[in-house]
Amino acid sequence: MAGKIRWTIIGVFVGAMVINYLSRSVLGVAAPVILDEQSINSVEYGWITSAFQFGVMLQPAAGYFLDSVGLRIGFGLCVAAWSLVTMAHGFVNGWMGFAALRGLLGLAEGSAQPAGQKMVAEWFPSRERGLAGGIYNIGASFGAVFAPPLVAWAVMMHSWRLAFIVAGAIGLCWAILWLFYYNSPSKHPRLTAKEHDYITSGQESRLAPQSDRVPIKSLLRRRDLWGIALPRMLADPVWGMLSFWMPLYLARVRGFDLAQIALFAWLPFLAADLGCLFGPAVVAYLQRRNVDLIDARRWAFTLGAVMMTAMAFVGMASNPYVAIALLCLGGFAHQTLSVTVITMASDLFPRNAVATAAGFAGLAGNLGVLIFTLLLGQMVDSVGYGPFFVILGVLDLLGAAILWTLVRKPA
Repeated sequence: MAGKIRWTIIGVFVGAMVINYLSRSVLGVAAPVILDEQSINSVEYGWITSAFQFGVMLQPAAGYFLDSVGLRIGFGLCVAAWSLVTMAHGFVNGWMGFAALRGLLGLAEGSAQPAGQKMVAEWFPSRERGLAGGIYNIGASFGAVFAPPLVAWAVMMHSWRLAFIVAGAIGLCWAILWLFYYNSPSKHPRLTAKEHDYITSGQESRLAPQSDRVPIKSLLRRRDLWGIALPRMLADPVWGMLSFWMPLYLARVRGFDLAQIALFAWLPFLAADLGCLFGPAVVAYLQRRNVDLIDARRWAFTLGAVMMTAMAFVGMASNPYVAIALLCLGGFAHQTLSVTVITMASDLFPRNAVATAAGFAGLAGNLGVLIFTLLLGQMVDSVGYGPFFVILGVLDLLGAAILWTLVRKPA
């Protein structure tokens, strides 16, 4: 691997993903305390979490904004915006106030994945894109890992409100760092000619930026877009369950208190970190055996989908620690397949359209979370969590079938 600048940029971007998922995960971890204090019921909490999904479903708009303005200014503004909204959570009361802020948070935070894919497409040759995508997605899991201890600390020091203020302040600091450090490969002052040539020589000519903006209608007509978007719609509800509902599940079904939640709720996200690296490792292993890049990604997704069937047994486990172990396997499997299909946007679309394409795939993924969380919020008190774990265990098998059917290998 020639040069170091592109990997330093990935390291900086990991920080953004940590902050992104820390900010969105604080509510889920603090939910048992907030719901009791604010007298919010499960149905109202379902609407709060759904408001975030409504906002984050506008990822195509965020991707188009980033493709138009550029990553340096565009993403810096998005991070600053979501950080201010996160801090505002510390001053709100009532479920409708939370719902309004969650919608705004989703709108700003929806920029993260399109930004990550645009950065990977610009800075990495094809053989490194999977690893780069896996590394920056580790930040998503680490953000969720840090949320339980942050909330526990905030409650002991002051209240749950402090956790939102701290998470938002960290994000504002990062946005300043990004504006000072980041630039595109053509403008970055520390990029050597050798590394620039290494990056460009390993990028497919068919994915070079087009002189004209790629019309959104033409993107929507491509089978490839639907081939990665529909599997995202079926896969992402797992992440919604882990981020927004798992702490409530552990508290209300498994009898965990806040200290136990802080002790155990981060484990599925740690397992997810390993999945972020496992998926690209599977792809690299298959490529070394002369499997085409697109086929290698489809096989990695399929392997993750098979492992995901373990989620179906979470509700059936009599031992709470077995349930946590199964949730960990689910987190590992989810990131194995999720990182794989997310990275495919940079394999299939031109670099000046990749953020928009990734945004549409993100819209589909968050639509899946929205539908799932609305159903869960409306039905959990009457049917329990068990049926929803079963659904999560089988959806990705259907996603794998769609991926193999709709995505075509480039000529």
